[in-house]
Amino acid sequence: MPGIAQASPSAKLHVSFVPNRLGQSTTLEFNAQIIASSGRVPSPLTELDVSYPGSLGVAVGELGLATCTKKRLEALGAEGCPADSRMGEGSATAEIPIGPEIVRETAKVAILRAPEQDGHLALLFYATGETPVFAQIPFTGLLLPSPPPYGASIHINVPLVPSLPGGPDVSVIHLHATLGPLGLTYYEHTRGKLVSYKPRGILLPKRCPRGGFQFGATFAFLDGSNTTSHASVQCPSTRK
Repeated sequence: MPGIAQASPSAKLHVSFVPNRLGQSTTLEFNAQIIASSGRVPSPLTELDVSYPGSLGVAVGELGLATCTKKRLEALGAEGCPADSRMGEGSATAEIPIGPEIVRETAKVAILRAPEQDGHLALLFYATGETPVFAQIPFTGLLLPSPPPYGASIHINVPLVPSLPGGPDVSVIHLHATLGPLGLTYYEHTRGKLVSYKPRGILLPKRCPRGGFQFGATFAFLDGSNTTSHASVQCPSTRK
């Protein structure tokens, strides 16, 4: 099987607001690309920290009005969790060495709110892959304080996923995620009827920091290596 790259991989982070309007509700969109230094398969990803400005109202608004437990997620899947526990969605693309070839697989990812852990807002991620590796993988994330120039971070422990019996673990090379109301539908009881609505998302501050909104990501890998990447979202243009 193709060997796993030994040198530290590099990563590229891109972040955007949808829409990018100060003082308004928005959806955070993340894209991360992991590139092995030798051009081969990178070592499996084991931890991911995404740091963001503390001025963003990630923990406020209407996202995650309900919660879902890991036990329920494992038993029923994402569809068995309350609709109002969904906070976003995304995908993860992995490379899998099979014989002399490297096969790619993309898994869908649901992002849900979990019960708080030690006073911190907790997230549940549920990745579903079908072929060539069938897997349904729940894992957790925590919103934690982050030192300047940020204010908070999302810390995720990424589980190892075996490819085939006796084969290496799969290697994540691309991550895409949205955190916010984009693509979400919530429900509430109004006058005896169940009514659908779009929840308010992450609240942007009314003022943009100098240089825009700064983000950073730290990636840790199974072979002990790590890498970082930075991104910024520019201040939106203003009109009188």
